[in-house]
Parts: sequence; C-alpha cells; structure tokens
Amino acid sequence: MKKYGILLIALLGSLFVNAQSGKFNGLDMNLGNLSRLSDAKTRSISPENFTGEKGKGAMADPVKDKGKRNIANAANEARDLGKGWKVNPFIIIEPGETFTMADIAGPGAIQHIWMTPTGNFNFTIFRVYYDDEEAPSVETPVGPFFATGWTQVSWLNSLAMTVNPGSAFNSYWKMPFRKKCKLTMQNLDSEPMRLYYQVDYTLTDIGADEAYFHAQYRRSARDPKSSLHTIVDNIKGKGHYVGTYMGVGVSNNGWWGEGEIKFFMDGDKENATIVGTGTEDYFCGSYNFENKRTKQYEEYSTAYAGLHQVLRPDGVYGSQQRFGMYRWHIMDPIRFEDDLKVTIQDLGWRSGGRYLPQHSDIITVAYWYQTEPHARFPKLPSKDELEVN
Repeated sequence: MKKYGILLIALLGSLFVNAQSGKFNGLDMNLGNLSRLSDAKTRSISPENFTGEKGKGAMADPVKDKGKRNIANAANEARDLGKGWKVNPFIIIEPGETFTMADIAGPGAIQHIWMTPTGNFNFTIFRVYYDDEEAPSVETPVGPFFATGWTQVSWLNSLAMTVNPGSAFNSYWKMPFRKKCKLTMQNLDSEPMRLYYQVDYTLTDIGADEAYFHAQYRRSARDPKSSLHTIVDNIKGKGHYVGTYMGVGVSNNGWWGEGEIKFFMDGDKENATIVGTGTEDYFCGSYNFENKRTKQYEEYSTAYAGLHQVLRPDGVYGSQQRFGMYRWHIMDPIRFEDDLKVTIQDLGWRSGGRYLPQHSDIITVAYWYQTEPHARFPKLPSKDELEVN
C-alpha cells in the first residue's frame, strides 16, 4: 500500500506540473500569472489607429489631412508639430449617425474599454456584435452601460467598471470572440457629439468553454399599471448572469427599497429559484443604506457592489431624488442551463406598517455570458422614452 501511495503522489505531482506548464493564452490576468509568457498579441484601437494594425498608429497628417472629419480632427492644434503629434485623438458623431468604433478579426478578447463621450449619455447607444450576428449582444445607452443612468457622473470604483474624473468610463468585462467583434456608437441627439475612446484587446486562442458577453437595457418610467420591473427576460441558452446596474428615481416619501429580486431559471414559472430579501440587501447594503450617525444615505463603492449615486434635490429643477447602484456577480455568478428571467419589485412603505407598491422611474442594465445564438432583444425605447425628466 505504501508503494501505491508513493506512486499516486508522484502521478498527482506530475499532473500538477503539466497543468502549470500548459500553454497560456494571455487572458484572465491576475497577479499570480502576470509573469507567464504567451503567444498572445496585444492590440489597441483608438481614433489614432482605427484598425489596431501593428505600426499603423498616429499616421494622420495635420497638413495633408486637414479638414477631413474623423481623420484629422485636431489638425489645427497640431499644425506646428506635424505628423505623430495628437492629430486625431477623438471622433465626431453627427446627429442620427452610427459610427463603427472597432471591427476586429479574431479569435481574441476585448480586455478593457475606455471612453469619454460628450452630450447626453442616454441619447448615445452603445452596441457590440460578435462573429456574424446581425442583432447586437450588447445594446444600451452608453451612460447606463457604465452605471451612469441619470446623466450626472458619480465616481465608481469596482473590479468590472470604473468611472473616474472628469467623465472617464472604463469597462474591464472580458469580451471573447471567435471570428470577429464590432463595436458601434449611435448618436440619437440633435447635436453632434465628440468621442474619445480606446479599445484594448488580445488576439489569441479562445477555449471551447468561453461564452459571449451580453448587456441589455430596460426602463420602467413610473408605470402606473405595475410595480414590478423586469431586468431581463427571454434569455435562451446556457450561461451565467454576472451583474446588475439599477437606477431608481423615486416619486414618494419614505424608504423606497423593500423590493425583492427574483431569478427565474430553467423552466421556473410562478416561483423563482433564487429570491432576495430586499433591494439594499441585493446590492450588499442594509437598513436603508443609512449612516446611523448622520441619519443620511451613505454612498459606497466597492469591488463587487455599491450605492455610488445619491442625487439629492436642489430645490429648483433637479427636484427628484435619484439613486444608482451596482452588483457584480464575479465570485457568485447565477448559472443557468436553458433560460433565465430576472425581476425586481418596486416596493416601499406606507402608513400602518404596510408595504407600498410604488411607481418609480427604474433604469437597469443586465450583464451576462451565454452561448450563441442569443434571443433577439426587445426594441430599444424611443429617444423621448430614453430621456431623463
């Protein structure tokens, strides 16, 4: 027995060494594997290099290309310095125009997106398409995608997203693709908008078990007929739910966050498999998000959850109290085999210690990974329905 025990230990040790020496594809970076070499190729797309090609960055000429929109937008500023000196750091998207930010041939994965758009964040639509699909896998106004649903910017410090001064949006969601990946931005506003952006990605092998990243926007703008908000439904396929952004604009006095979130999965009908205990509980807070010393709402922003927006009335025009919060299921993804639906109740308090079915203005973005093809998203609301008022 002792002999067999020694052989077993040797075999397990060999398997461990082989696993550690396996080929690394350059993704899923952390401090533990930062020293490992790979054959992955790092590339980046910005207005200074629309294709991400090697050795093709900062090629615009401030003299020859002056006047060419989205080719040399800062030609005047760079006129004394010449080629290679910040000639085209941004692009301009005209009213009604859809601009292709990136069109990448795979296989590979987007690892980071940075941008700072001007204009109304709810009138600018961000979309992502994978491989040969015609319908987007990500479709949401750019503000809500970056957990900024109320147009006013509030700082956010988390693993999956950051919002930094002055209006810098950052996504660290991993977005793998096999054939290609296209990112677009549509301007619904009546004024041109300016967009600085950078898409950092890696060209490398993608494992068979890698799913595709999705994000979908929903809004219930004080619906008088319902106090139930659907975060997402009609997800078909195998995957896992990884995050929620929710903005709440309340229209009544008192505590507004008693509603329970529910995850209906794999054939659930009337009763969900996973049910939360309250809105602030789901977003990893408690007891009204209240600072017991100041008796006020207390903002917080952590790696996995936060109440990062508390917009208090100014007494004139911005008179509606609004809140923004996020919950990333990075360590606890909600896994499903066939289908998923997620809802949250819009519930507060009324007199006599009774629950109050509310009619709040609720904005959400759901984030998840799944196999393709995905079910087509509901039609995005109109410009007027996207407006915060």
